[in-house]
Amino acid sequence: MNLSDRIKQLAEQHFDDLVTMRRHLHSHPELSFEEHDTTAYIAAQLKTNGYDLRSITETGGFIDIQGKNPDKKVIALRGDIDALPIFEKNEVEYKSKNEGKMHACGHDVHTTCLLGAVRILHELRDQFEGTIRCIFQPGEERLPGGASIMIKNGVLKNPDVSSIIGQHVMPLIDAGKVGFRSGLYMASADEIYIKVIGKGGHGAHPHQNIDPVMIAAQIITQLQTIPSRRAKPSIPTVLSIGKVIANGATNVIPDEVHMEGTFRTYDEEWRATAHQLIEKMCRDIAEAHGATCEAEVRKGYPFLMNNEPLTNNAKAWAEEYLGAENVQDLELWPAGEDFAYFSQEIPACFYRLGTRNEAEGKTSMVHTPTFDIDEKALKVCSGLMAFLALNELQSK
Repeated sequence: MNLSDRIKQLAEQHFDDLVTMRRHLHSHPELSFEEHDTTAYIAAQLKTNGYDLRSITETGGFIDIQGKNPDKKVIALRGDIDALPIFEKNEVEYKSKNEGKMHACGHDVHTTCLLGAVRILHELRDQFEGTIRCIFQPGEERLPGGASIMIKNGVLKNPDVSSIIGQHVMPLIDAGKVGFRSGLYMASADEIYIKVIGKGGHGAHPHQNIDPVMIAAQIITQLQTIPSRRAKPSIPTVLSIGKVIANGATNVIPDEVHMEGTFRTYDEEWRATAHQLIEKMCRDIAEAHGATCEAEVRKGYPFLMNNEPLTNNAKAWAEEYLGAENVQDLELWPAGEDFAYFSQEIPACFYRLGTRNEAEGKTSMVHTPTFDIDEKALKVCSGLMAFLALNELQSK
């Protein structure tokens, strides 16, 4: 039996357990950097194969699966473990038991897939040379991002990790399929915070006030000239204001308006320039109307770069494992992802796992209260991750 068939056999063998694990994790979501019970559950699952979860952060951790000649080459697999502050609306037996918290981004799937890959790789450890580091990462959904903390604390060292592979659910792709993109893939993600300070008063007497609502409206409109008129057309750029709080009334102009938004792009030099432009534009517009403005752009995750040789190889291996008809090319995706920190350190491949099933109504996007998956994807994700890891260990 060849390697691909053996791994598929093992993935099938562990499938029922994977469903149980995923449903447990989905039912017990925990927010970023609070994943204590999740970490304990992961540790207990790993213990069944004789592995002790090694902690370098308060939650999460990693293990090393050693084959023959373990120092020959070390690669890493990563799964994130945190959930989101969302009230789940799915009426399923594994619905979140932690009200106001939900695995709405599929990290329960990522964790389960990595646990499944561990089981497969453990059974095959006498058939490969090198070491596979399996990283269960906390805090992907909140700055500064658990990846940055784990890297700072040495997760890619002792011994040095040469490359890393990660995956993320994608409800736009049917279960049973995966997607790859080499080179630039996901955007840097920064947070914008703006406070416009004017002079409030009666809405019937605007001449006696300095209206921060009107000024905020101008700021929102003019900020759109930064991606449309200041960015090079060759650099994808997105600026969105998603939160505006004025707290006035029908006849009350407030003293202040608070706004929050996001800025995303794919070029570090332009990113730094744009931060300055955003802050200066907000202050200048407010000053022109006699108001003041506090504007801050908080730097978030960097852009995610998929190493071209590694990603091209991974796509070819995926075609071998799943069939070329089940592997597709991805477009740029301007969401942020802290796996990008790994991609800034070592060759990285971050691919997409299809979870969609229209017949079952599993079509909701991530970060929504009705997100769910076709659990057949668990066979694909655990087996493919193991297959990619073993091929990457053997590659030059």
